[in-house]
Formats: sequence, structure tokens, C-alpha cells
Amino acid sequence: MLKLVKYLKKSAGIIVVIIALLFLQAYCDLSLPSYTSDIINVGIQQGGIEDAVPSQIRDESLKQLFLFMTTEEQQVVQKHYEQKEDGIWKLKDVTKDEREELNSIFAQPMMIALTLSADSEETKQMKEQMQLPEGVSILDAMMQMPQEQLDQMKSQMAEQIEDMPEMMVDQASVSYVKAEYKAQDMDLDQLQSQYMKITGIKMVAMALIIMVASVSVAFLSCRVAAGFARDVREDVYKKVVSFSNAEFNKFSTASLITRSTNDVQQIQLVMSMIFRIVLYAPILGIGGFMKVLNTNTSMAWIIGVAVGSILLVVLVLFAVAMPRFKKLQTLIDRMNLVTREILTGLSVIRAFSTEKHEEKRFEDANQTLTKTNLFVNRCMTFMMPTMMLIMNLITLLIVYVGAHSIDDGLMQVGDMMAFIQYTMQIIMSFLMLTMMSIMLPRASVSGNRISEVLHTSLTIHDPEKDKIQEQSKESSVEFKHVSFAYPGASENVLTDLNFVAKHGETTAIIGSTGSGKSTLVNLIPRFFDVTEGQVLVNGVDVRDMKQHELRDKLGYVPQKGVLFSGTIDSNLRYGCENASKETIEKAAEIAQATEFISAKTEGFDSPIAQGGTNVSGGQKQRLSIARAIAKNPEIYIFDDSFSALDYKTDVVLRQALKQETKDAVTIIVAQRISTILHAEQILVLDEGRIVGKGTHEELMKTCDVYRQIAMSQLSEKELGLGKEAGDHE
Repeated sequence: MLKLVKYLKKSAGIIVVIIALLFLQAYCDLSLPSYTSDIINVGIQQGGIEDAVPSQIRDESLKQLFLFMTTEEQQVVQKHYEQKEDGIWKLKDVTKDEREELNSIFAQPMMIALTLSADSEETKQMKEQMQLPEGVSILDAMMQMPQEQLDQMKSQMAEQIEDMPEMMVDQASVSYVKAEYKAQDMDLDQLQSQYMKITGIKMVAMALIIMVASVSVAFLSCRVAAGFARDVREDVYKKVVSFSNAEFNKFSTASLITRSTNDVQQIQLVMSMIFRIVLYAPILGIGGFMKVLNTNTSMAWIIGVAVGSILLVVLVLFAVAMPRFKKLQTLIDRMNLVTREILTGLSVIRAFSTEKHEEKRFEDANQTLTKTNLFVNRCMTFMMPTMMLIMNLITLLIVYVGAHSIDDGLMQVGDMMAFIQYTMQIIMSFLMLTMMSIMLPRASVSGNRISEVLHTSLTIHDPEKDKIQEQSKESSVEFKHVSFAYPGASENVLTDLNFVAKHGETTAIIGSTGSGKSTLVNLIPRFFDVTEGQVLVNGVDVRDMKQHELRDKLGYVPQKGVLFSGTIDSNLRYGCENASKETIEKAAEIAQATEFISAKTEGFDSPIAQGGTNVSGGQKQRLSIARAIAKNPEIYIFDDSFSALDYKTDVVLRQALKQETKDAVTIIVAQRISTILHAEQILVLDEGRIVGKGTHEELMKTCDVYRQIAMSQLSEKELGLGKEAGDHE
């Protein structure tokens, strides 16, 4: 499948845009859990207060906090706050790093201040020990203490705080800020409501960005995949059209159809999914893992358990289902082959009453394909519930472990929920990759099958520089010591053929079935190349001519008439699209097709069904002959093209054709002696060798094979032997 990646070069710019959109989508996806956590932790639990950095603080409160700060820390605080006339210190605009520094400075002093100002048993005992009068707080007293005594108390408190979880310190500092705001008569409800609104708006904006990015990625991915499939399908078609008969023997027609349609569709589907899933899953998974490490490292082992469980399920499914996946495309080939054979040979099947046998063939192919598909789909169906079970169990495990962490003050509820969401995102990324890993092998098989067609070496090539024939040279076809064997065959079909088909003459080829007549004429248009010797057209070896230029000189009528869907007119113009109406009508008249064409309501515009199934065999053959005549070629090749015609039509057609082809080379393969009686040259083939060459009269005297064929078809009188026999008597 990697061999087909070159087809994505045209879409490189779009792919870059897709990757950028995927990163944007992943960023937003990974941001949503943190916003959810903030709503719970900050918005609900902390009343909208984010950290220990107050937006404004009273002078007396700040002086109390300064008791527990170093001189350097006090200077940092004073640097970022400015004092107003009402005794309130206002926070200046600070960067994120500066705010984090202030938070670390304020956190411990605020916790100490909150603890010492609380009305608890411990503070009462401290007041008694310090013998403080009623109404004097411990903090007020500490402000009056000598520095040495104050430093001693601060060091004792710092030792106690160091053993506390960081989360408890943060929560205590937030409680201090909340109490400070309340003391300043600030509206805490409005503060909380404003925080919730702003965070909610950010989440909605993120969701909208995710939606736009997701839709854009889907649209662009489908566009890239469709363009990829179009280019691959086009190249497959061009390659197949360039195949010679030798290449066609390697692939069945049904297989080539499957490779051009179903296989390309499989790759197109996977290609569109690759950009939306295969590229996105690692971005989401790695990003989620990094977020988890920032949220809580103590539960990171749970992700390892989840990933390990998923991989175990995937490995089991791979071992069971993968062989069937690889077999599917072959079974589709088989299904197409059987269906095509049955539909093509329907009349023969009915004539021999073998409908039941063919139904059983179809049923066997259908059942095998159905069973394989069902097995694969059941595996897929089994996978989803298993994955969901793993996800739910992992969620329960996170809640269980997280609840203990919350109870110990090591984690907040919002952090646990964010951890659950990040873990689910990581699991989903693995799940998406798993889904793709099941689809990829089938697409890989399809890709290999397509590559097999695209990389098939052609046995017939155009020369790098074709030879130009002399303008004055008359048309001719010459065989020089030609031998031919089909690819892989050990024996020759044709051996050492030598003859010349001249301009203005008819060269006829006759022989028993299997003598190599059709094979001989197939060497002229290079459907096959000779094994030995040369085939010369107008004095030039056909292998030194471009195939298009060579075949442009030929008017070829195959043994079995082939028509294409369209009209009679479009079929007759097949070799010469710009032919005039008079030329088309004349060609039909020479081919004796005018009578049945005129009998049709629409005349030359009458429709022709696919394969010419709505005309008889004789009509199809006459239209094929008319198509060759309309082209007005230099060389006519009739491969047993008159066998479907009755004797009368055959005689009239040949007489009209003789006049039309007087300035061309005419080569006729025939079974009937009557068709070739008046040919200037008759070649008699027997087991691939020319055993007779000459006119009818000459061959009757010199060639036993020809004489036997002639006497088996015509009476002595028709052959002109009756008089000779009578004289002899």
C-alpha cells in the first residue's frame, strides 16, 4: 500500500492544512477537561477564587502576612501591588509566571495567618500561653514581638507546614483570600458567577472550534481520499488498457473489475479515515498523557493498566480475525467471477437445463463470502463491548483511587474528573488505532492487488523512436520467418511463416480448427509479439512502430462481433469519429446493413445495448464490418468475420467489399471455401505451418490439405471438377 503514497503528492498542501486542524482540534479537546476541573475546583469549591494572589488586600492584612515573609519576598509583593488612599493594596497587571511566584509567596503565610486567626482550641491554648488580654489577636501580639522570638515561632510553624500536603496549603490560602474579600464587603456571589460565566464561554468557544475543525478535517479528508481514488482508478484503467493479451492472461476479467472498483474503494475509505483517526489518535493520546502527568502522577499507573488491557484484546482479535480479513478480497473476486460467468452464459445454462448446478455454484461462493464477513463482523462486534467494559472498569478504578486521594487532601474532585476525561481520551485514541489496525490489513491487501496491476511489466512496448515508412511505398504486410509461442508454452503455435500480403490484393488464410489462423492475424496489430522473425507493415517492423500509429492503419473485424452501448451511428464512427454521414451510410451499404437499419424506427440513431444484445449475430457482424469500412484503413483484417452471414449476404458483401478495398491490403481468415475462392493469395495452415500457398486453382492441384477442406464443403461441380472427371472417363 505504501507504493501508492505517491498519489498523495497533489494533495500535499491540503494534508498540511488537515494536520494543522488536527492539532487545533486536539488542543481544544485536551483543554476541555481542565476547564471542567476549574469549574468544580475554582468555580464551585473555591467560589471563583483561582489562587492565593488577592486582587486587592487591606494594609493591616498585608502587614500581618509580611510577618511570615522574608525581606526579599516582601519586596516582590510590594513591587506588584500599589497602595491606594483608602488603605487598600491593588494588584498590578502581572504575567502568568509573576502570578505563580506571588502565589508561592502568599500560600504559606496565608495558611499560618488563617490558622492563627481561627477560633480554635489550639489558638485559645496559644493565647493562654502567651497571656494575651481579651480582644488581642495572636497576630497583633506577634507584630510586637522581638525579632528573635518571632523568627523562632516562624521556624516552628514552617516545619509543621512542610509536612502538610500542598493541596491543603492551597485550599487554606484560598480560604484566607475569601475571608479577606468578605472583610472588604466584596460580592462573593458575583465573583463566583462571573468566573463560571467566563469559563463556560471559553468551553463553548472550544466546543465550536472542535466542531468546525472536525467538519473541516472530514471534508478535506474525503476530498483527498476521493482525489486519491480517482487518480489510482485512472492509472489502473490506463494500465489495463495498455495490456496485451499476454498480460490479460495473468488476471481474470472479474479480478480486474474488482481491483478497479472494490479494492480502490477500500483504500479510499481507509485513506479518509487515516487523516481523521490515524493521525489524530497519536496527537490526542500523547497530549492526554502529558496532561495526566501534569494533573496527578500518582495515578498514572492506571493508564498503563488500561492500555495493557486494550492491547491484550487487540492481540487476541488479530490472531483470530486477521487471516479472514486477508481472505475477503479473494472471495469477492470469486463471487464476481461466478456471477459474471452465469450472467454471460445464461442462454447456454437454460439450453442445457443446468440452472440448479449454477445456483449451487453461486450459493457456495455466496455462502463462503457471507460466513467470512459474518465472522469478521462478529469479531468487530465483540471488540466494542469489551472496550467499553474496560473503559468503565478503568473509570471505577480512578474513582476508587481518587476518592482516597481526595480524603487524604492530595487531590481535588475536579482534578479527579479531569483525570477520568484524560484517561478516556487516551483509551479512545488507542481504540481508534485498534479500529484502524483491523481495517488496514484489508486495505493493504487491496493496495497490493492494485500495485500488482500497476507494476505489471508490459511485454509490448512502444519504441523510443519509431521508424517512418517511405511516403511512396505501397501498403503491404510481410511475415519473415515468423514463429510464435504463447507465454509459458513449450511448443510453437506458429512456425517459420513466410508470405507477403500485397496492396490491392486479398490474402486469405484457411485451415483446420486450432491451426493458428487467428493467432497469425493477431500478430499484425501486436496483440502479441512474435517469438522469432519479423512482421513488417509497409516495410517497417511492427515493433519499431508506435502501437497507436500501427493500429491507425488497420481496420480490424474480430471473429466475434463486439458492439458498445450507444447508437448504430456511434458504433460505426468508433474508428473515425469525424466521418461524414455519407461515409457512414456507404459503409453500412457495403456491409449489407442498410436494410435492417432502415427497418428500425430511429434508423442510424437506434440504440445499441451493452454488448449488442439487442441485435442478432449476423447484424452484429455486419455492423462490425461496416465500422472497419468507415475507417477507410490501409489494411483490412477480417478474422473469420463472415461465418455468421448467410451465403447470399456473404456473396453480395464480398463483391461490394472487393470494390471498396481495391486500394488496400485485405487479409481474410475464413472457414468457408466459398468466401475465399477469388482471393489472389490463399495460405493453408496446418499445425501452425504454411502447407500451401497460391490461388484456389493452384492449391486444388498442389495442396492435399486444401483439396480435402474444399471437397468437404463444396461439390465437385461447384469446384469445377465435374467436367474434368467426365473427360477422364
